[in-house]
Amino acid sequence: MQLNKVYSVKTIDRVAAELGETVDRIFDLAIDMETEDGVIWVYGPGDDSVIAFTPFGIENLQELIKMDREHAR
Repeated sequence: MQLNKVYSVKTIDRVAAELGETVDRIFDLAIDMETEDGVIWVYGPGDDSVIAFTPFGIENLQELIKMDREHAR
């Protein structure tokens, strides 16, 4: 039996603040990430939802930011 090893997630707002990026930039980079990459959608009441990242997802996101900056040069 496989156990879920995710013990916490951080919302996109928190990750953007911690990485010194805008929420829009993080969203643009993360939109093509898959669940296996450490990104999930959290759904609240009604139509409320927010993208969130596992610790592994934040690592992947940091790599995407690095690659995006290198590509922009």
